[in-house]
Amino acid sequence: MASYEHIGIEQSGIIGTIEIRRGPNNFVDTDMVAEIADVLEMWDRSPEVRAIVLCAEGKHFCAGADFGSRGPDGVARGTKRGRHLYKEAQRLWRTGKPIVAAVHGAAVGAGVGLAVMADFRVTCPEARFSVNFTRLGFHPGFGLTATLPRLIGAQQASLLMYTGRRITGEQALAIGLADYCVPLSEVRHHAAELATEIAQSAPLAIVATRETLRRGLADAVAAATEREYEEQDWLRNTEDFREGVKAMADRRLPNFKAQ
Repeated sequence: MASYEHIGIEQSGIIGTIEIRRGPNNFVDTDMVAEIADVLEMWDRSPEVRAIVLCAEGKHFCAGADFGSRGPDGVARGTKRGRHLYKEAQRLWRTGKPIVAAVHGAAVGAGVGLAVMADFRVTCPEARFSVNFTRLGFHPGFGLTATLPRLIGAQQASLLMYTGRRITGEQALAIGLADYCVPLSEVRHHAAELATEIAQSAPLAIVATRETLRRGLADAVAAATEREYEEQDWLRNTEDFREGVKAMADRRLPNFKAQ
């Protein structure tokens, strides 16, 4: 089985597991997303894998983009692929096997986008979800303007995007952002159990049903990410964005001036 720089993969029976290995924060970037897409596409071609668990090592599921060594779009200096993060992300939604995300710690910004890409989410009370882009003076990304309203409704999605507030795993369950909220020690095990239950259904029927239920979603994400990037491109040059990033580093409320 191939080895990867940013993720680990394992196949146990009919279940495939992808573990993000960029702990403790598991910051997202182009190469990491490309590796996840590569594996999902590989397992699409394998009848032996019927369902997939997406999980992460370290303290957090995915704390978004690293604003230090990487830009807000997640493109690292010297990235090997040279392709934009969102172009790689679009590939995730074009794969066919069902995915269960095991979300612990923080899922922030693009981390929420990665969790929402999955079909189901298992989390814990200690988890924190935050679509915090506007608190940084930035525009939501990673397809969230298309995926989040579809999942939890336009009103709840707007509330999370406009406020940038953090919500717990229990609150995520209440609004439909998560499907199960279990003790922290059981998150990955419960995700694997759910994936196994799904995989016990007829595999061709599952893929066909999933394609019907998600029909149009990949195209909607592609269109959304193009729009998101256009808005992010000019906002990253504003004073408000610089203030938002500095305020985050200083752990204080930002002082935005609409400049």
